[in-house]
Amino acid sequence: MRILYTDGSASPNPGPGGFAVIENGQPIALGAEKESTNIRMEGLALKRALEVLDGETAEIRTDSQFWINVLKKWAPGWRAKGWKKSKGEIANLDIVQPLLALFEESNAEIIWLKGHDGEEFNEMADEWANRARAGEKL
Repeated sequence: MRILYTDGSASPNPGPGGFAVIENGQPIALGAEKESTNIRMEGLALKRALEVLDGETAEIRTDSQFWINVLKKWAPGWRAKGWKKSKGEIANLDIVQPLLALFEESNAEIIWLKGHDGEEFNEMADEWANRARAGEKL
């Protein structure tokens, strides 16, 4: 079974952003936006990880409780209400909708890790997200 690690970064927040997907101690996907947020980059990292997996059985490990809640708790309800929530607009809907579809079609389990807690590949995902934000490519 494949195990992927994801992270996103923006500095300042909002500001230039980057994300990384790590497998076996190596970056396998990087991305960047000139103007973004940490939340947005973390979501794009998960989306890219699911795209890379293309249905394979896997674990995706992330330190983003927010996106785990989006996928497992909130987005199905938003979809049922016509992509609306009770107060305000859904932020990053351009990521939420395709990410939910990819997640529901996947064979991936998304697992939360405490960020900046010394887990080697989670730390590596953070480092590479920052490097992607700075313009580094694979």
